[in-house]
Amino acid sequence: MKLYVDINAGRDGNGSHEMPFRHIQDAAAIAQPGDEVLVAPGIYREYVDPVNAGTQENRITYRSTQPLGAVITGAEQVKGWKKYEGTTWVCRIPNSTFGAYNPYTTYVYGDWYFAKADKHTGCVYLNDRALYETATLEECLKGDIYECSWVPEESRYKWYTEQDEKTDETVLYANFRGADPNAENVEINVRRECFFPSKTGVGYLTVSGFKVEKAATTWAPPAAFQDGMIGPHWSKGWIIEDCEIANSKCAGISLGKYLDPDNNHYFTYKQVKSPTQMERDAVCRGQYHGWLKENIGSHIIRRNNIHHCEQGGIIGRMGGVFSVIEDNHIHHINNMMEQGGAEIAGIKMHAAIDVVMRRNHIHHCTMGIWCDWEAQGTRLSQNLLHDNQRPAFAKPLKGGMMSQDIFVEVSHGPTLIDNNILLSDASLRFATQGVAMVHNLICGALTCVGSGTDWRYTPYHMPHRTEVMGFMTILHGDDRFYNNIFVQKWPSEDIITPHDSDDGFDCENRLAGTWMFDEYPTKEAWNAQFDFTKPADMKKLEPAHFGHLPVWSEGNVYLAGAKAWKHEKNGLTENQNPVTVELEEKDGQYYLNTNLYEMIADFSNRMIDTDVLGMAFEPEQPFENPDGTKIRFDRDYFGNHRGIRVVPGPFASEDDAKKAL
Repeated sequence: MKLYVDINAGRDGNGSHEMPFRHIQDAAAIAQPGDEVLVAPGIYREYVDPVNAGTQENRITYRSTQPLGAVITGAEQVKGWKKYEGTTWVCRIPNSTFGAYNPYTTYVYGDWYFAKADKHTGCVYLNDRALYETATLEECLKGDIYECSWVPEESRYKWYTEQDEKTDETVLYANFRGADPNAENVEINVRRECFFPSKTGVGYLTVSGFKVEKAATTWAPPAAFQDGMIGPHWSKGWIIEDCEIANSKCAGISLGKYLDPDNNHYFTYKQVKSPTQMERDAVCRGQYHGWLKENIGSHIIRRNNIHHCEQGGIIGRMGGVFSVIEDNHIHHINNMMEQGGAEIAGIKMHAAIDVVMRRNHIHHCTMGIWCDWEAQGTRLSQNLLHDNQRPAFAKPLKGGMMSQDIFVEVSHGPTLIDNNILLSDASLRFATQGVAMVHNLICGALTCVGSGTDWRYTPYHMPHRTEVMGFMTILHGDDRFYNNIFVQKWPSEDIITPHDSDDGFDCENRLAGTWMFDEYPTKEAWNAQFDFTKPADMKKLEPAHFGHLPVWSEGNVYLAGAKAWKHEKNGLTENQNPVTVELEEKDGQYYLNTNLYEMIADFSNRMIDTDVLGMAFEPEQPFENPDGTKIRFDRDYFGNHRGIRVVPGPFASEDDAKKAL
């Protein structure tokens, strides 16, 4: 059955073509498996709480009849602003407007939040651009540049809030820098979510072609309820496609965790157990609460434009397993630098088991992709990442996160990173093991190798399942590098970052290449620790059991000063000639301006496949597809065929490198 919705209809209807509903929620309350909800263009200021699930055979589809014509917003327009002082105006909002959830008394705060907790989940928008919140009215009046912002001139637009308890009102002050708020489009966050089931298990929905924007979402760490403007809320089989998702206070799309009252911001409110212990608890409690392949995950997130969200574009703990995230444009995430904590990225996934992220374009984010814990069977392929680094003019935020294209943290693998273009100054933060990098163009450093894990004791799983196989510390190593191109595009001097606690600093390398694995053993040297011909002495083997795992590196190219691992096989190092790798935009298309293939000349290596890569050590799982089939790396960044001559890097030939990315 088709159900029709049109906000511009003359009056509430019955959902027929002749008498459409005026609100999407009216259709969401009655839609059954197989139904299609067709939404006409217009602005829908409502929270859509879908009641019924579809089935794998008969999905429930919500579709904007005009691409991006139907706007689901968590904001309300505000008129009636009054001049206060200078370019600052004031308005009063009755608290009854917000119901049980007032974004202007709710702070962005919780586990793994490191910045000062002085920002509310509410926000003021001038013509679709978020204003910066201040802690005092005086700061709002001044309108000074915020030194941490990545867009400093925009940071002069400010807002401040306080409560009038006598009148039970939220008072908002906003410095519009000369704009007349009663003549412009000024909106404020009112609702927490836009399209998000209030109960778990509402699976097999398709949401297609909507603009979803301006919700007062809360901070969403992994051992807590993770809301977003839109998301499946612990269910299976959603498709979110062809949407524009923008201006979430925290997360845009959430594929994350349900509410567990016994493990919800546990550290923040109780403090007696470490937050890392709460992550281990979350995994085990999740199994009790139905975290199985049959129940959770297998979502498709595709062709969305996700931008200007201040925690993450896509986030999720456990709920995103077995999903595909493809062909999305994710950009300008956390550029305001009002928030700081360990959940900020274009994509931030915990337990991305068998998740495929491919053909995404991710740029101008605090970090591009962050795979935290259990990146087991995760594959990052054919993605373009660039400008995921703090601008030189921006002051570091105290409590803010470091920047890089990819961060893989405390996982046992197998994590596969292939055919990507990584152009930021830090390509991969490597606080993990069990990674294979194959056919990438890597213009930044591999950082944090062998560090950043400390006492982390994390789970690994039965292959292609969620059931826990075991827990183990990160030994580091068990990494493979085949047919990549490393370029020293950025300055090679180490980066010094002061600690937030003012008790010292961290030093991070920016010298590109695989050289930081020089002290890691080859497979032959590692095997030599064991004598399988006689009974073993457990005590004597402790150094082997808790030492670094072996590394493999073959067929890589090192240019412009990038440095190879001392055991590199069949590698090419060329430092004599200048190398150009520049990203250029023309008419909305991105191109590489490069002379890489002049440097490579006739160099080539063998074809790489699952058998060459072997198995990740701890889970004893091959680098293979989610369905268990083998991978042969005979397709390049574009999907073009690699023939007999296998050229390093993401392109099968020099001609391919000239195409629009």
